[in-house]
Amino acid sequence: MTLKKPFTLSALMVSTIAMSGCTGSDHMQTKEAVEQQIWPMITTGIKDDADMEAKIAKLLSEMTLEQKIAQMIQPEIRDITVEDMRKYGFGSYLNGGGAFPNDNKHATADDWIALAEKMYQASVDDSLDGSRIPTMWGTDAVHGHNNVIGATLFPHNIGLGATNNPALIEKIAAATAQEVMVTGIDWVFAPTVAVVRDDRWGRTYEGYSEDPQIVKDYSAAIVKGLQGSVDKDFLSDERVISTVKHFLGDGGTQGGDDQGNNIDSEADLFNIHAQGYVGGLGAGAQTVMASFNSWNGEKIHGSKYLLTDVLKGKMGFDGFVVGDWNGHGQIPGCTNGNCAQAANAGLDVYMVPTDAWKPLYENLIAQVHEGAIAQSRIDDAVTRILRVKMRAGLFEKPSPAQRPLSGKTEVIGSAEHRAIAKQAVRESLVLLKNKEQLLPLSPKANVLVAGLGADNIGMQSGGWSITWQGTGNENSDFPGGTSILDGIEHTVKQAGGQVQYDLNGEFNTRPDIAIVVFGEQPYAEGNGDLDNLEYQRGNKTDLALLRKLKEAGIPVVSLFISGRPMWVNAELNASDAFVATWLPGTEGDAISDVLFTDADGSVNHDFKGKLSFSWPNNPIDNENRGDADYAPLLPYGFGLSYNDKNTLGDDLAETSNVTQQLEDLVLFDRAVKAPWSLVLQSGEQQKTMASSRESVGAVSVKTFDKEVQEDARAITFTGEELAAVRLMGSFPSDLRSYVEKAGQLQMQVKVEQSADAALWLGMQCGEGCQGKFDIAKQLQSTNQWQTVNIDLACFTEQGVNLSQVFSPWQLSTSASWQVSIAQLSITSEHASENVISCQ
Repeated sequence: MTLKKPFTLSALMVSTIAMSGCTGSDHMQTKEAVEQQIWPMITTGIKDDADMEAKIAKLLSEMTLEQKIAQMIQPEIRDITVEDMRKYGFGSYLNGGGAFPNDNKHATADDWIALAEKMYQASVDDSLDGSRIPTMWGTDAVHGHNNVIGATLFPHNIGLGATNNPALIEKIAAATAQEVMVTGIDWVFAPTVAVVRDDRWGRTYEGYSEDPQIVKDYSAAIVKGLQGSVDKDFLSDERVISTVKHFLGDGGTQGGDDQGNNIDSEADLFNIHAQGYVGGLGAGAQTVMASFNSWNGEKIHGSKYLLTDVLKGKMGFDGFVVGDWNGHGQIPGCTNGNCAQAANAGLDVYMVPTDAWKPLYENLIAQVHEGAIAQSRIDDAVTRILRVKMRAGLFEKPSPAQRPLSGKTEVIGSAEHRAIAKQAVRESLVLLKNKEQLLPLSPKANVLVAGLGADNIGMQSGGWSITWQGTGNENSDFPGGTSILDGIEHTVKQAGGQVQYDLNGEFNTRPDIAIVVFGEQPYAEGNGDLDNLEYQRGNKTDLALLRKLKEAGIPVVSLFISGRPMWVNAELNASDAFVATWLPGTEGDAISDVLFTDADGSVNHDFKGKLSFSWPNNPIDNENRGDADYAPLLPYGFGLSYNDKNTLGDDLAETSNVTQQLEDLVLFDRAVKAPWSLVLQSGEQQKTMASSRESVGAVSVKTFDKEVQEDARAITFTGEELAAVRLMGSFPSDLRSYVEKAGQLQMQVKVEQSADAALWLGMQCGEGCQGKFDIAKQLQSTNQWQTVNIDLACFTEQGVNLSQVFSPWQLSTSASWQVSIAQLSITSEHASENVISCQ
């Protein structure tokens, strides 16, 4: 792999200014010139089309405000009907991860086509809305057409980055486009061009590299594969509209926090995080998705500077900007159903799943009438939407069911596409350790295969695989796919060897070699966020399996499935050979092509993969190539081939000497802190607190003044039925670092009225995963504020998985209680007074 440093044009320009000695207005003009240099005008090669622009202008002049706003609304298939499409004429719609036609996970290709056809016909039916503008369907086909049963699922982007093969990436994108078009879909929300700087981020596997150059090259290749080359078959019958995402800086948030805050300088924002847009927009990408994250505290969905001044102005992007899943609702002052700020910032299409689409539609119309949004801004947005639709030929193409690839189900999961995926799997594997040239293996050996990932296509495919999180799948949900075990069994048995498979590494006949397949369980987005990269922290079951085999004198080959590099020093020590397989997708059998020689002993496929992410030397620090004092365990670009000398021994440090600094995690202080929401529940009823007073069934909450305005909450339980108040997050939080330091949940509380019944304090860690205990005796009526400290160990003893906490605090009871809350936090400091302990 060629190692190239990120370019530093902006840094050079800034030093030039510093030496020039300019001041005053000259300095301001020079500063503006520098900003223009930071953000270059992108040349796409798409020729100006005066006739098309005239058609757009004419069509725009004939549209009503209602028709224009409808073009800016993108609802989700679970939240609208065909009749809604006929009535409103939405410009686009989407299926989110885990959304299927007829809400059926096993919907057939024909089911997808049928829905696409119905929605299209409703959009061009002008009987209700007066509009004949065709709609378009967008989908997250991020590693193949991953929502569709039987599709070819390619390695996730982190694996593709290790191949360093842009030509292969273009083939993958072209194959994906074909499989998408079989189902009548026009538009793909890919590629993700995040440059990941902290591997604790749950979307690390969606990034190609920590290096901007690979991301830039790959972005161009993916866009060409999806859309076609600008000078050849651009947006032809076998191509789809692509989306470069997420603009901007999502891979550089503090602490790897999904949807968090990026505090990089503007120069670094361009040099590191924007290079994928230089590549993708240069290849002609027609849409850009705004990012959930903030830049220096400002939500990107509301940033006029980045969306309008930079992207559309300085970089010259003439397609449209689409929001992410209700991302506009995260702008301060906005809700999912009311957000003029996003349109004014430059958002052209609101992605608005759930039933918030209707109030958003109505509010946008009202806001134009009121002057809160200029008519010119609406016209600009709709012009951009129409431009993309005309470039894609949607006004001329036949309906989805009549297009050339539509219904050709043999294309989905075809042998040709699986062959491309197998090549990608082989080239993505990175060999980290190979003591005494253990690999390649003879296929004539007696091979033991063990580990949870060996016969698990869902695990090897990761998130965004049929379901959004990639969970809840079985091998049968991937027809045509192969597990890693499938490939090993085929290769070995064909050569006359023997395979024993046991999940826990048990065997009848002593094997010559053990192949253990283990790693991360599937996740997507915020569910994968970690505060620490140590693998199986606190529950080293896979390490125990490796050690058991090694102590038995059996050579161990580890195949590590993961969406990121992880601190696996102990697992490396317990392995004779160690392979980073990343998330290979549905073609797991290709791994055996590299592990084993041919039957005659000749090399079949050597290892080619090279690390596009540095491998960590401790579980907390995240080092990237080019950083000062760069000293990872294995550097960017590392990867052994069979002829290379092994570099890792069995003596890696298994205890980190790096201390993790933990700040208090504030849950509530004057207000509920992001990302939490205060939720009331009574029986089956549930409501999120959105005003100063809220009630549902047997529980009510109101704000009041303790020390400053509305800094406390009064909670009343009537005792009519079981009711609860809890803090809830959309994604889980990893709180293990706090419990490891004997941390506590601190609660400032005043009991207004107590009762002789249980008051349960609890935490939730997902469906069927919770812990709670009765604190009624500790909270007798005192009418005085007190700080109660609850040992986090109490929750772990109750079965709470502290690595996946969705609700860090909840109170529930069936009795009549009145309790007030002023502050809630989780701290690593261990108070000794007023402690609720389970010891």
